[in-house]
Amino acid sequence: MTKATDERIITGVLADSEEQATELSLRPKYLREYIGQSKATDNLGIFMKAAKSRGESLDHVLLHGPPGLGKTTLAMIVANEMGVEIKSTSGPVIEKSGDLAALLTGLQEGDVLFIDEIHRMAPAIEEILYPAMEDYQLDILIGQGPAARSIKLDLPRFTLVGATTRAGMITAPLRARFGINLHLDFYGEEHLREIILRSAKILNVPIDLAGATEIARRSRGTPRVANRLLRRVRDIAEVLHSGEIDAPVAADALDRMEVDKFGLDEVDRKMLTTIIEKFEGGPVGVSTISAAIQEEKDAIEEMYEPYLIQIGFLNRTPRGRIVTRAAYQHLGFPFRVNEKIMLAEQNRLFS
Repeated sequence: MTKATDERIITGVLADSEEQATELSLRPKYLREYIGQSKATDNLGIFMKAAKSRGESLDHVLLHGPPGLGKTTLAMIVANEMGVEIKSTSGPVIEKSGDLAALLTGLQEGDVLFIDEIHRMAPAIEEILYPAMEDYQLDILIGQGPAARSIKLDLPRFTLVGATTRAGMITAPLRARFGINLHLDFYGEEHLREIILRSAKILNVPIDLAGATEIARRSRGTPRVANRLLRRVRDIAEVLHSGEIDAPVAADALDRMEVDKFGLDEVDRKMLTTIIEKFEGGPVGVSTISAAIQEEKDAIEEMYEPYLIQIGFLNRTPRGRIVTRAAYQHLGFPFRVNEKIMLAEQNRLFS
């Protein structure tokens, strides 16, 4: 991921140092404190209650959705609600079979193992994970060559919580071993406003309902973005205003950060403008967009595209990405039909 992406004010990626510590302090610890995602959380609450009543560990859980929606928070909530410990890692970090073996053998009965970006695990590591998830056994190869032999170690019954932003990249055998599959979607304005008011109370930030609504409207449907914008608006309110956040103060602060009324920032506008000006609105491949705006392909697919598609500014087609009429209007460009698209569609209909 590029430096520009890391510093992006509305990115869904976790921040470092002080901001990451603040992010942790704002996380809800129990399901009753969690706001939004009722379809996922209601069912998860039922499954946890049933497992606890039987004295069993919770079945393995797969959480998928765009970054910043609360997958890591839900993993921590599972551990808290079940009254067990949690160990966290990420797919790319587990490079050797010994790394995974060390994690699994260090678990106690009922513990939660959280693997973020689980789709990025190496295939060889996945193979070791299959019997661990299904039979709670770990196959270890001892020795080399003809003298090598395999031994099985029994593991305590544990809960694997996997999180991913790219559910389509998870292999079918791994996906099939998750008993609970939950999708997290972008938040509505009402729930984001609740989150902002809750965070403001924790941070002792004076804010009214209109100010919280203004921040929620520009938060890209993402709680992590909402909390980050709240902290930055707080800074501007304290330095340039009285310190209290109302609608005009929030709007002024967000305008200064170049976050518009749809939550688009400079990177979003650059991406859409480039497709319109250089590629006649599309269709254009993501690799070409990546080269044109100097952003990583994965960042475009995981961070920028999902929200732009959600609000109807971008379409993803087999032939490439296409900017919609709504995006033309928002950016102030006169809409014009791409003649190449029209010709291709006519050829398809009459062929």
